[in-house]
Amino acid sequence: MTLAGAAMLFASRMTIVVFAAIPLCAFAGAPPGRDTAQATPRFANIELDIWPEFDRARAALVILKGELAADLVLPAVVSLRIPASSDPTAVAFARAPRAELFNLEHERTSAGAFTTLRFKTSHRFIQVEFYDPLVGDTSDRRFTYVWPGDLAVDRLTVRVQEPAVARGLLVKPDLGIGINGPDGLLYRTAELGALQPGKRLPIEIRYTKTDPRTSAEILGLKAADSRPPATIGSGAGFPGWLLIVAVSAVLLVGAAATSLWWRRRARASAARPGDSGFCHQCGNRLAAGDRFCSKCGALVRKS
Repeated sequence: MTLAGAAMLFASRMTIVVFAAIPLCAFAGAPPGRDTAQATPRFANIELDIWPEFDRARAALVILKGELAADLVLPAVVSLRIPASSDPTAVAFARAPRAELFNLEHERTSAGAFTTLRFKTSHRFIQVEFYDPLVGDTSDRRFTYVWPGDLAVDRLTVRVQEPAVARGLLVKPDLGIGINGPDGLLYRTAELGALQPGKRLPIEIRYTKTDPRTSAEILGLKAADSRPPATIGSGAGFPGWLLIVAVSAVLLVGAAATSLWWRRRARASAARPGDSGFCHQCGNRLAAGDRFCSKCGALVRKS
């Protein structure tokens, strides 16, 4: 190889090295982007409600109400695992704590003992609901929910609803004594503190119940009352404020069109020969020289 050829080969290789190094330098010097913040979201708090046989026989309704951390950059992508045996009924977001809920688009992926719910949210308050079957076919009922530890939680609160006419309810970890709720059922609640990523928390429930009916059936709750207070309404996909804006816009357009029509009509009427305006009493068109309205007989006012 000639000296000139060697020099050209060296220069081409150096060019490749330089261009290959540019993206690495840019990546190293760039500040952390939103994807970095989204990679490890965490919950400021989670309220976990478990309602065995509330409105579905031999199944527990699990309601997970979470608030994402205030320092999390939104929108954020969140992945949560729920039992593969469960029946997800709702994934939703809210704009404020205990506010109206709206359906949240999500993906479901099943693998082994879990189903992963993956969704992108622009709001910090989310709610997930699902039913999971109880264990056993006798009067001795058992249910276990395991928080899989997918994300960090600064504060976890667990509340278990005691089924109507159930006996000997035991919960592990201990949630204290039951307190009567407004629906006539007992609730056991305890704050269990913070959980780090990867920290699993099983919640075991045992009780005896011979009545096959649900709590809603036993207490005679109406259909509207047989769901949690923060449940998703039929208008979840269409925010109320957007409906108000749409109706207001239609009304404004209608008013403007009506005003324009009246103005054009007045100008057209004024251009007609022999026209003397309209009766102040009934609005009937007046002819030139009329002293009284031909329709209602009112005296024509002089302009």
